[in-house]
Amino acid sequence: MRMRALVMSGVMALTAMASTRIAQAQEPIVVSIPFDFVASGKTLPAGEYAVKVSGPERTLLLIDRKDAYASVFIGTNPIIASEPKSESKLVFNRYGDRYFLSLVWTAGNSRGRLLMESDREKEVAQTAKFETQGQVTLVAGLPRNTR
Repeated sequence: MRMRALVMSGVMALTAMASTRIAQAQEPIVVSIPFDFVASGKTLPAGEYAVKVSGPERTLLLIDRKDAYASVFIGTNPIIASEPKSESKLVFNRYGDRYFLSLVWTAGNSRGRLLMESDREKEVAQTAKFETQGQVTLVAGLPRNTR
């Protein structure tokens, strides 16, 4: 009887640790984006955003402006790096003064989320001059503790 109680408390402790770990993994990252940008065909204004991977298969990306002025759910595809990323970051494709969200990486994880090029981005990419094209990477942080 005591052995069963000991096994049950061990299982409960492991479950508590695993659920804490999962909750931490789903924490949003926060990034200040100094320019207007397009994510999945929707233009979002510059500002501070919380970015979170969600959904039953973790294929959705929630981009939510901190002042609730703009937000969007985006379907994404997985991408894998050769080693875990040291910092959380968002990568944007730049064409002149237009920015399109392309990748989201989370610190400590070798799996990222890839946004597919929208028709709008493809059109802008075709007409942009080569010298105005590039990528911009913004480093993100964890949300500030509001307690």
